[in-house]
Amino acid sequence: MNINERIYKMTFASVYPAYVAKVERKGQTRAQLDQVISWLTGYDAAGMQDQIERKTTFQDFFASAPAMNPARSLITGTICGVKLHEIKDPLMLEIRYLDKLVDEIAKGRPMEKVLRA
Repeated sequence: MNINERIYKMTFASVYPAYVAKVERKGQTRAQLDQVISWLTGYDAAGMQDQIERKTTFQDFFASAPAMNPARSLITGTICGVKLHEIKDPLMLEIRYLDKLVDEIAKGRPMEKVLRA
């Protein structure tokens, strides 16, 4: 199994607490995190909680997303040393978009900029 396959099979429930810890450690809130996840995927709070409780893989989390935000293509930059525009795998791109948004919240970037408003 290659690294991408391992990431796709990780559960959203196993990664979400790390996202929460990262943003809270930097003085931001879980509510901000949930807001950007909702913006990106269309999940409401109940839908996100359902995905966590069902231990949905990243692959299924994004495949089941109610409404992927078309403005996500405005997310640019580098994450984990890789430029977003160079990622060819569509699922990996969605995962890295989420990673980038979490980083932006943690860095204290204004929410209107994080949400590409």
